[in-house]
Amino acid sequence: MSYIKIWVHTIWATKNREPVLVKKIRKPLFKHIRENGLKKNIYIDFINGYKEHVHCLFSLNSEESIAKSIQLIKGESSFWINKEKILPDKFEWQDEYFAVSVCESKLNMVREYIKNQEQHHQNVSFQDEYGNFIKKYGFNYKDPGAIMATPAVRRQTI
Repeated sequence: MSYIKIWVHTIWATKNREPVLVKKIRKPLFKHIRENGLKKNIYIDFINGYKEHVHCLFSLNSEESIAKSIQLIKGESSFWINKEKILPDKFEWQDEYFAVSVCESKLNMVREYIKNQEQHHQNVSFQDEYGNFIKKYGFNYKDPGAIMATPAVRRQTI
């Protein structure tokens, strides 16, 4: 048996960064994503977000890639939102996402950061937060106003 523990902090946004994930929607959505993750053998350690985005800390298993795990999480959750008619209009996630690896010693720091999203975004916009992550981890992007217009997947350790 292989023993693998790779922690990944991911961020993704609603299509066009529409602020549709109001508080009453986030709680059941995150519960559903966590439960669905377990069914798909994706261990979601922590999940939270704000009106237009989600932060998710999960453990990558030996049979899934980051891309496949994110596709399973995002694809099924948008299907669920639409099937359950959680929102009046068709719901979609943006295709792009951000993902970095997290070392064991930083897990609690990342959990706290994810936990405090609502408070954090009273002072910092999602665009600024995302831009700060892109810069902090050395990703290149051409247009700061078009953050999330280009895929931002690269292995990096926090």
